[in-house]
Amino acid sequence: MFQKIPSYIKYIFTNVFFLFIFAVLFRGIFYLLFIQVEDLDPLKLQKAIFLGIRFDLKLAVIAFFPLAILLLITNFRFFERKIYKKIANTYLVLTYLTLTLFYLFDLGYYEYLGIRLDASSLRFLGNLKISSQVLVESYPIYKGLIGLIILCFIIYKYANFVYNIFSKAHQEITKKVKAVIIILTILVLSFGIYNSITHYPLRWSEAFFSKNTTVNQFALNPVLYFFDSFSFRSEGANIEKFKAYYPVIAKHLNLPKDTINFAKKVTFKEPYKEKPNVIYVMLESTGTATLSHYGNPLNSSPKMDSIIKESLSFSKFYVHKPGTAASVFASVTGLPDIEDVKTASRNPMIIDQRIIFDQYEGYQKQYFIGGSANWANIRGVFQSNVKDLQIFEEGSFEEENRADVWGIDDYDLFKESDKEFKKLHESGKPFVAYIQTATNHMPFTVPDKKESFKPILEDEIDEKTLSKGGFRSLGQLNAIRYLDFNVARFLERAKETGYYNNTIFVFFGDHRGGMKKLNFLKNNQDDLGIQVHNVPFFIHAPKYVKPQVVNKYAKLIDVFPTATSIAKVDYTNYTLGRDLLDSTNTDTAAFVYLQSKGEKGVGILKDNFYYEKTNISKKTSLYSLDANTVKDIQLEKPEVAQQMDSLLSAYYYTTKYLYFNNKKIPKSTTVD
Repeated sequence: MFQKIPSYIKYIFTNVFFLFIFAVLFRGIFYLLFIQVEDLDPLKLQKAIFLGIRFDLKLAVIAFFPLAILLLITNFRFFERKIYKKIANTYLVLTYLTLTLFYLFDLGYYEYLGIRLDASSLRFLGNLKISSQVLVESYPIYKGLIGLIILCFIIYKYANFVYNIFSKAHQEITKKVKAVIIILTILVLSFGIYNSITHYPLRWSEAFFSKNTTVNQFALNPVLYFFDSFSFRSEGANIEKFKAYYPVIAKHLNLPKDTINFAKKVTFKEPYKEKPNVIYVMLESTGTATLSHYGNPLNSSPKMDSIIKESLSFSKFYVHKPGTAASVFASVTGLPDIEDVKTASRNPMIIDQRIIFDQYEGYQKQYFIGGSANWANIRGVFQSNVKDLQIFEEGSFEEENRADVWGIDDYDLFKESDKEFKKLHESGKPFVAYIQTATNHMPFTVPDKKESFKPILEDEIDEKTLSKGGFRSLGQLNAIRYLDFNVARFLERAKETGYYNNTIFVFFGDHRGGMKKLNFLKNNQDDLGIQVHNVPFFIHAPKYVKPQVVNKYAKLIDVFPTATSIAKVDYTNYTLGRDLLDSTNTDTAAFVYLQSKGEKGVGILKDNFYYEKTNISKKTSLYSLDANTVKDIQLEKPEVAQQMDSLLSAYYYTTKYLYFNNKKIPKSTTVD
């Protein structure tokens, strides 16, 4: 029976089979690199493998489908003309090359953010030069290019070999048999794409069957998921929804309820006679889980641990979105970044905002970055909103020793910043500055020695010990240790220079970097996917604040209102952040934007509960943050779920509204 099947049909299924094996091979690589079996439910892992194989089969059929159509049209003529051979060989080489690139980018993307490749990754194309440099400096790109060339050669030989095998056989069959075989082939291929015996085809959403994020991510096929995620579109301001939820946000933030007005004027009857300096320091890829102060067992941050103990710190502080550009935008503008594909900083329609940073009257305003301020259009965020701002970037420092793609390293960045602060201090000019660190980011470029700092060497630590702290590499551990050293050294310089006593130092993480299983945690936040948002926020200013741990929920957009109030600088807050030390600010919550159940979503943390909702399918879940397990309890606590749903929607639609209605040009306080 097998011998009667036409060679072109055999050719189709042979190629589909090898494409399938190729996809499964990369699934195996992902399994070996990222899956820790001991932490997973065996039955759920088996289901993920089964689902993953179905996704891989679907991809294999889709990938070969265009050539299969050509084969079904040409039949035996496909093996009689050389042009078809060239088309087939070229198509297969390009297909395997494209799939390989997708899988390689997916592995790197998952290592960095802990999620599979999706359409939002296209934001990195906005800074193609920087993204390319990160790849070159973090991975063996040149060896990889050689490997891709070798792969293309092997695939070409394979394609030529398979074509030659089936071109030698020519079966004579009747038209009726031929028609039946072609119809069956189309049906089989179609079923391979549909891949289900139910009323609905196999969809990406089926991969999100578990409460364990790792299991769900493993089940996905990154190529299919990348194209599926294009449907996660960012919506503009929905005026009707905003109007409906304004009373909720107004009650939460103590705003006027009879008119739409977000302006909250904050004035101080007795400001400081000597204006304090304020320095905001963004700690790259620094989450609470990376610091030993918050329980990491590897003593990764002894210097910052000591500083935090002597500072005002916030234990329940969350960034809105796990990305540097998103955190810079949110911290500066006072609005969460909830753009789906690109970061808000890249959207020219929402750059113009009324912000607190611009309201430091009589202050010299500065922004420091080790690389270029053009990155992610960050220059636009600062320059379009902060009058008379000085930008210090690569090319404007006195001493420049480029470390990697991110420019000078944090040691030199802090050193160069200190030089500028010294000049201003000696002139008696108060200053407010924003320093954006970068060394604690891939490629984790750490010096062999810098003053008292020495990196841990490979023969001084083993993989098992690294895993206890959740670190994926020794480079990652050394990078946080180097940042720890640099933060302490920066404060030492401030004391030596003389501006330490009169300065409010504001430190906050922008997001946690990708880590392994965090077994030392005593909560369920990592399993819920929100631990990556939990970052340190501490204000070090012995003259102005006492050491204290504040346990109320706090979020990134609260940074500027809180620090500015400590400095007793008059300001008007037009956005959603609030002074966390305001005694009237008791109803606190943290608003996060994340990926949930396979699509973009939003979540809110309040009263030890976490509630999330997906943007497209509107799937909802409620979890207790006091539990160690992940269990949806919204049916058990419907009132809590309803209240949190209203507040979550209020944050979401209000943010979208303010994107377009918080311009510096005067606007009406009512909605037309």
